[in-house]
Amino acid sequence: MPKITEIFFDCDNTLVLSEELAFEACADLANEILEKRDIPDRYTGEQLIQDFVGQNFRGMMISLQAKYKFEMAKDELEEYVKREEDKVIEKLNAKAQSCVGVDAELEKLHKSQKYGLAVVSSSALRRVRASIKKVDQEKYFNPDHVFSAATSLPKPTSKPDPAIYLHALEVRNKKPEEVVAVEDSKSGALSAIRAGIPVIGYVGSYNGDDKKIEMAQRLEELGVKVIMKDWAEFEKCMAEIEAL
Repeated sequence: MPKITEIFFDCDNTLVLSEELAFEACADLANEILEKRDIPDRYTGEQLIQDFVGQNFRGMMISLQAKYKFEMAKDELEEYVKREEDKVIEKLNAKAQSCVGVDAELEKLHKSQKYGLAVVSSSALRRVRASIKKVDQEKYFNPDHVFSAATSLPKPTSKPDPAIYLHALEVRNKKPEEVVAVEDSKSGALSAIRAGIPVIGYVGSYNGDDKKIEMAQRLEELGVKVIMKDWAEFEKCMAEIEAL
């Protein structure tokens, strides 16, 4: 197997604890859309996480239309996508925090210069940049190596579509087997796996041991090679992947 020379990190709940903040904002807008159409169901941020974790807002709204059998005009969807981005960034700027233990690992990786580091996210580029800036992680990533499925591609998409990982491989001039992805969600892991990239499944951001165990099983079923419960295990997980 070729030597691993690059690490692709998901952002939300892998580098930055942003999912709960983001889903609060998403729920407000999703409920507005449902109310406009006289659909009685309403979402909390937590319920949205359960149904749509790993998808960006555009992907969520497409799933919502399929679930409730309605159609949004392109202009309306774009307006909501923009509003969601602004609302989420506002919340991130106020309250975002790093995932527990990740900063120490990024610092070590940055100092060692052993691997190239990139961020590969479903979320809009403005949001990803706001997240890593708020928690002082932007110093670890070249701005050109921060990729967004919502913004960096000619046609916006969302994980589990592998397009954003394939794009990142192309820009970084890497083969899939030269890269490791770190992902916390099923859709994110599937996106990387479909691009041929081995995955470390991070479950440390899930609340409670039961949820961590359940997510670990789900990720392994998809083909995730190694499960990481805590960022302190990162070096050991990388060694396991490199030994495969």
